[in-house]
Amino acid sequence: MKLFFKSGACSLSPRIVLEELGLTYEAEGVDLKTRTTASGGDYLAINPKGYVPALQLDSGEVLTEGPAIVQYLADQVPQKRLAPANGTLERYRLQSWLTFIGTEVHKQFSPLFNPASGDDAKAQARANLERRIAWIDGELAGRDYLMGTDFSVADAYLFTVLSWSRFVKLDLSVHARVQAYLARVAARPGVQAALKAEGLA
Repeated sequence: MKLFFKSGACSLSPRIVLEELGLTYEAEGVDLKTRTTASGGDYLAINPKGYVPALQLDSGEVLTEGPAIVQYLADQVPQKRLAPANGTLERYRLQSWLTFIGTEVHKQFSPLFNPASGDDAKAQARANLERRIAWIDGELAGRDYLMGTDFSVADAYLFTVLSWSRFVKLDLSVHARVQAYLARVAARPGVQAALKAEGLA
């Protein structure tokens, strides 16, 4: 398998999952401005959407969209329990978390990174993020991870997205459970390995 990534972007989430699962993989960086890969290839030929992540399977097929990629990976090593079994209510709860993170947290960061966003758009995004993170903080009461006691692919995704807070000066110190949760996730060997691989640790 080959993961196409940009350091620190949302592609960090599947890299964390790959490391947690102990799967063998290659990784190739992508310049998102020029849409070229580190080896000089045309990234649009791999993922016509032009963004990361993309996972090229050994068959040559390509999977895109982080939540789909991490579930595929988790299902390759079910004994690691990074995702509940397909068809169970717990699997749908996991998908609920992945959808929430993608639509209500991840996308709210976009205006904060976009130089073309006006002050009103940025203020609204910050307000939305504050509400969503406060809700997550409440959900973490009595839990080590989003799904309870077990680390899951949803944790890899949320950790990745919330790590962007420091770049946009979003203060998480008022959310004590979220802060403790992020420290807990960061301490995991698989997460440390992924961060080191991307020059982030």
